[in-house]
Amino acid sequence: MLAGEFKSLRVAVLGVSLAVGATAAGPARAFDPGAGVSKESGPFALFKFGFSAYKNGRKDEAVEAYRYAAEKGHTGSRWALANMYAYGDGVTEDDLEAFKIYSEIAQQGVEPGSEDTGYFVNALISLAGYYRRGIPDSPVKMDLTQARQLYFQAASTFGVAEAQFQLARMLLSGEGGSVNVQQAKKWLNRARKNGHAGAMGVFGNVIFQEGQTVRGLAYMTAALDQCSPKDRPWLQAMQEQAFSLATEDDRRVAIVMSQNMHLQADD
Repeated sequence: MLAGEFKSLRVAVLGVSLAVGATAAGPARAFDPGAGVSKESGPFALFKFGFSAYKNGRKDEAVEAYRYAAEKGHTGSRWALANMYAYGDGVTEDDLEAFKIYSEIAQQGVEPGSEDTGYFVNALISLAGYYRRGIPDSPVKMDLTQARQLYFQAASTFGVAEAQFQLARMLLSGEGGSVNVQQAKKWLNRARKNGHAGAMGVFGNVIFQEGQTVRGLAYMTAALDQCSPKDRPWLQAMQEQAFSLATEDDRRVAIVMSQNMHLQADD
C-alpha cells in the first residue's frame, strides 16, 4: 500500500492493555525549581528538558519529563520513554512497559510525511521484535504472523532497510508463513540498496547456495568489509563457511569482484 492513499496510518496490536501509568517507575518527584519547567509545562518544553537532562546524565529527571510530556500526547517523549524501558537505560528494564508504550505510538498512527513518522516506524519494528520472541511471564506471547505483518508494513510503506532485512529473514526461514526465497531476495536487494550490509551478506549467501558461487562470495566479502562491528561476527562466520566450500580460483575472483561492490549500488 502507498502512504499517500491513507489519511492516517495505524496498526492493530494484539490483546494487551495499553494504559501507561504515570507511576510506572515509582511516584514522580517535583522538578528542580530552577529548571524552568514543571509538570504543567507544555509537552515540547518538557521534551526538550528531558532531552537535555538525558544528555547530561540526569536520567531520572529525563524519565520524569518524558513521562509528563507523554501524558500530554507527545510522541517523541513516548518513544524516548519506551526505549529507556526497553534497554534499562535510567530505569529498571521492563519489556512489557516498553511494549505498551510502543503500542500506544503504533495505535495512535501517523499522518504521511509527519515529523512523527520516524517514531511510528521505530515502534512498528520494536513491536515486531517483541512478537517475534515474546515477553516471558507476560501476556505478550510469540506471534510470528503478527511480527511478519509489522515488518512488512515498515518495509513496504516506509522502505526501512532493517524491516526489509528482517522480513526477508522470516521469508527465508518460513517464520510466520510460508518460505518464499524469491520474495526474500527482493527484500534483501532493497535493503542492500538502502545501505544494509547484513542484507548484502545474506543475499550473497542465498545466491551462493543457488550456485552463483563467485558472485555470492563477492557479496559476502563486500558486506564483511562494510558492516558495523556488531554485525561482523555472524557475517564473518557465514563468509568463512562459504569460502571453505569454494575453490581457490573462485575465492581470488570473488575478492577482486568484492572491491567494486558497494552498498546502495545498483548492480
